[in-house]
Amino acid sequence: MPSGDSAPLSWPVPPPGGYFAEDLDHLRDLPPHTQLIDGSLVFVSPQMMFHLLLIRFFEWQLLGQIPKEFAVIREMTVTLGTRQRPEPDVMVVRAAACTGLDQTTFRPNDVVLAIEVVSPDSVERDRHRKPQLYAEAGIPHFWRVENVDGRAVVYTYQLDPATGKYSTAGIHHGRMKVDLPFILDLDLARATDPKGSAD
Repeated sequence: MPSGDSAPLSWPVPPPGGYFAEDLDHLRDLPPHTQLIDGSLVFVSPQMMFHLLLIRFFEWQLLGQIPKEFAVIREMTVTLGTRQRPEPDVMVVRAAACTGLDQTTFRPNDVVLAIEVVSPDSVERDRHRKPQLYAEAGIPHFWRVENVDGRAVVYTYQLDPATGKYSTAGIHHGRMKVDLPFILDLDLARATDPKGSAD
């Protein structure tokens, strides 16, 4: 049972009209990886192993295969607007956009690829709202990673400049070979191996 000395949980009370993107840098005692979507704070549930392993897999694999003019960023926010500051699980950004060790966010025009690994608590956000926001902000490529019977399945999308929306570029399981946004060869069968490999 909780101790009688335990302080009650205290959650931030939003101001009228909601929060702004810059508020994330100043609000105290927020849980790690808090996001801002539509002016509301979004907290994350405890991370599942699938989520952890897939983030690690893409970070390692992309680091070894993308051109040196780009950088792989995990679990940092991208400021899409005054009330939109989501945190993709993995991003590929232009290396020049990495401005210093105190940096907390990126601009959408610096992001080439956003990747979301779907968790039970993030299904609606990752399948619908976040890709909508990324497309509206002009991020050219989006990947959604799903757990299908313990296997990683990757849905890739490319921005249609005429409509400003994503169109499906491919569905990948097993071996994933793509030409855009970079030439990549990814062995998805190894993605859920807890021992991991950077090879």
